[in-house]
Amino acid sequence: MPLTVREAGAGRPVLVLHGGGGPATVAGLAEHLSRAAHTLTPVHPGWDGTPRPDWLTGVDDLALAYLRLLADRGLDDVLVVGSSLGGWIAAEMAVRDTAGILSGLVLIDAVGIDVREAPIPDFFALDARGVAEHSWHDPERFHVDPATLPPAELARRGANMATMRILAEDPYMHDPKLRRRLGRVRTPALLVWGESDRIVTPAYGAAYAASFGDGRLEVVREAGHLPHVERPEAVLALVDRHAKETAGGRPGTSAD
Repeated sequence: MPLTVREAGAGRPVLVLHGGGGPATVAGLAEHLSRAAHTLTPVHPGWDGTPRPDWLTGVDDLALAYLRLLADRGLDDVLVVGSSLGGWIAAEMAVRDTAGILSGLVLIDAVGIDVREAPIPDFFALDARGVAEHSWHDPERFHVDPATLPPAELARRGANMATMRILAEDPYMHDPKLRRRLGRVRTPALLVWGESDRIVTPAYGAAYAASFGDGRLEVVREAGHLPHVERPEAVLALVDRHAKETAGGRPGTSAD
């Protein structure tokens, strides 16, 4: 499968995985991390005009593809940082990492598990205003009226959302087996959550963190679904600390 991957920096390898909003949503995060690490930031196939093979229909396919990418490069001691859908991919990678390539995880407002007491609203049914109100602490600052966008940008967003539907609509935004499997993952996982996220609430994040064998939740105030965009200083400090704490680690992991 052809992959579009942007690389920068030198040092410990860090895989940065974007969410449904596309690679631009993690550009600042990747740029910061590249100052002290070797960052690999792929564009998920089907986003931003990249080709998606017909067989790539699930998040598990992406998880295996990225594990193969790291293995083919001969990389280890890898920190994986994923936002939203990217966090889900990171979690799926962790349960499949039988070679011990990963030594740290950062999930930022990730989807991917079923938490009945904190259900995920129907994101695909929201209009632009609804998306902003669910996603941001300050929706007025970040809401964009689609009527103001050029046709090319509308087409890009529409194609990205179509790919998101293929990967995450059924079952909706989760893998029914993932939550059970996370208990076997010993890779240290930091879960960073925006306090104002209404797509996946902090209660969802707490359940996610508790599902890992070694998980910890940090809630960021005055931030929503993309806290690294609304509160970059707070999030980057947490990520930097976790990167330092996990560097050189060789945790064991297995899946059933």
